Amino acid sequence: MLLSRAGLAFLLSAALVATPVFAATTTTQTHKKTTTQAHKTHSFAHSTKASSKSHKGSKSKHARSHGQQGIDSARATEIQQALIREHYLSGDPSGKWDGATVSAMQKFQSDQGWQTKLTPDSRALKKLGLGADYSNAVNANGSSFADPKPASDIPSAQASGFAAASGVNR
Repeated sequence: MLLSRAGLAFLLSAALVATPVFAATTTTQTHKKTTTQAHKTHSFAHSTKASSKSHKGSKSKHARSHGQQGIDSARATEIQQALIREHYLSGDPSGKWDGATVSAMQKFQSDQGWQTKLTPDSRALKKLGLGADYSNAVNANGSSFADPKPASDIPSAQASGFAAASGVNR
């Protein structure tokens, strides 16, 4: 009787462990089948279009652009002014991110030993004085937050409460 109860308990626990594993693989397999079928349907629709052009290399109509797509004209003007000030660009700022501006920025970045493929580089913008403005940050200079009081100015009852809470013995 004891042996059969132990055997029954073992089988029951094995069934409980195996059920989630079986369910997970079944769900995954079903998802793979659905995805594959949808892909085949999509590919078939593309291949049956009557078009003489090749679809290779073309973007899907569902593709979306991510990230910044261009440089705003006001920002381009700021960068051009900084590059003119540093003698990497000549003339007046146009506000257009043109070839001359790209070349000047790449030269500036190259002279600093930084990459030149992505322009403008965040380090280059900071070096040109055009980095992010953190003047309103909590820990910025001149913030409205005062320095903490010296320990001698803290009331003894409060200090002993801090010590008790931190586990430090005085």
